[in-house]
Amino acid sequence: MTVLDVRALNRATLARQLLLDRAEVPALDAVAHLGGLQAQEPQEPFVGLWSRLRGFEASELSGLLTGRRVVRAHLMRRTVHLVTADDLLAWRSRHDAMLRQRVLGVYRRELAGIDLGELKSAGEELMSDGEPRSMGTLARELAGRRPEPGPRALGEMLLAALIPVVQLPPRGLWRTKGGVRNTLVTSWLGRDVDPLPADGSDPVGRALVRRYLTAYGPAATADLRAWSGLAGLPAAVAAMRGELVSFRDERGRELLDLPCLPRPDAATPAPVRFLPAFDNAVLGYHDRGRVIDDAHRGLSVTGARVVLVDGRVAATWGFEDAAVVVAPLRRFSRADRAAVAEEGSALASFLSDRDSDRVRFDAS
Repeated sequence: MTVLDVRALNRATLARQLLLDRAEVPALDAVAHLGGLQAQEPQEPFVGLWSRLRGFEASELSGLLTGRRVVRAHLMRRTVHLVTADDLLAWRSRHDAMLRQRVLGVYRRELAGIDLGELKSAGEELMSDGEPRSMGTLARELAGRRPEPGPRALGEMLLAALIPVVQLPPRGLWRTKGGVRNTLVTSWLGRDVDPLPADGSDPVGRALVRRYLTAYGPAATADLRAWSGLAGLPAAVAAMRGELVSFRDERGRELLDLPCLPRPDAATPAPVRFLPAFDNAVLGYHDRGRVIDDAHRGLSVTGARVVLVDGRVAATWGFEDAAVVVAPLRRFSRADRAAVAEEGSALASFLSDRDSDRVRFDAS
């Protein structure tokens, strides 16, 4: 079985994530290809798409949100993701059990003894009036009917797990601040989420495997679980074995992939790329070593924005006073510094609506 080293896996990830060459595709197609972008920080998907698409304009993504082609919702790993409306409708029911269990993992004591079916029905009855609500507002309305648990636990269970909802614009629009207002998927998209098959088959699980490998492969089943948060996909993988090819990584783990997808030569040059906070190119794996060194792994879960140099995390960055500020994690060569400055200047222009192209390096 062919062994893929870390550099080969890195180049495959960059190619699948549209980070090796910027793609000339509409933003909607890119969101679908990536299986969504993590989006609990509302402005971050704009940088994620800018780094992946040639000629990307922020207004395109804002238009997709207001046009109801993409939506913000709790999905993979119980985090807020920006996904296509079609994917939310197809995938949401497959994530229901995971969403409930993850909320219970935090609020099990507060929710002990609560009938979740009754809670869901009560929440849907209130939401059916079509009035958007924040998590706190809905929880307080229900808490008036029942003294326990507290509003936070109720709100998390209702709107992050039990009731399929989307977060409405203006939250998530370009350079726009807005609180979280939730409405039913049926109210916003005009149809309910697809139900799970009554016969126990798992076509959505198999679709998720294909979509994940397309955007992240080759990958281990542990990586698939880390991206999706779902524990039940080994059966889907087993059912698809005949479609898949296998590799090994340097640790001996089996890596699965779809045939005929790009696996560039490890020597392929990789351009500098600026990634937003919580980008799935880093978070979408259990073994993140193909992109980030173990010494810096903590950056991937603390919301640090990172810079890829030769395909690996080599710096963090921020945007202050209309300038991109780069904090290297190692000494840059003169060529690397120049490449980071050039890409950072283009990013500063994008973030400032072309008012500034300044880049500053943190002296520390």
